[in-house]
Amino acid sequence: MIAQIIKQANPKGMPIVYASALGTLVLFVVLGLVTGWFWYLLLIGVMAALIVGLVVFGQLAQRAQYSMLQGQPGAAAAILQSMRGNWEVTPAVAVNRDQDIVHRVVGYPGIVLVSEGPGSRVQRMLVAEKKRVQRVALDVPVYDIQSGDGEGQIPIGKLQRHLMKLPRNLKKPAVYEVNNRLKALPQTLPMPKGPLPRGGRMPRPKMR
Repeated sequence: MIAQIIKQANPKGMPIVYASALGTLVLFVVLGLVTGWFWYLLLIGVMAALIVGLVVFGQLAQRAQYSMLQGQPGAAAAILQSMRGNWEVTPAVAVNRDQDIVHRVVGYPGIVLVSEGPGSRVQRMLVAEKKRVQRVALDVPVYDIQSGDGEGQIPIGKLQRHLMKLPRNLKKPAVYEVNNRLKALPQTLPMPKGPLPRGGRMPRPKMR
């Protein structure tokens, strides 16, 4: 299934995987013939070819995933939720009428707000969400990132790497504590497009 996805995103993807693995094996065979350690280097070459092939396959699969998600609503959330490590991701903590979205991530750097949408619209959302988060975050660092292809924005293909480069300000127990505090915040509901129907009322949040 993954191979088919790679083939759709890049028709040359699977041939590149096979060529990289075969090229690694040929290199070790040649070295074995030259040095006289043919069988020893052949065994190592088979294992090295499998490793190289899997590495290239994984990289191409990741690129195919990014290309499929490009431009789709919630693409940044999908990328964030696939991150390895101690990251607590809460998708769509804020949404506006134009379907611009802000996601919240809690990790070792602190709190990271990641937006999807044009910079001219999401900046206000980020500022408002940052103020709302800081009410319970206290002295926890809060970062805001705009994901997208616009000026000053981070493409989704580089989003994980960008977060990994942030400084480590919290320890593991503090990450869970901060995330639990943020869960107590009421989630903002998106406003429907267009006017409300006659006699329509805004829904009232249920009290717990």
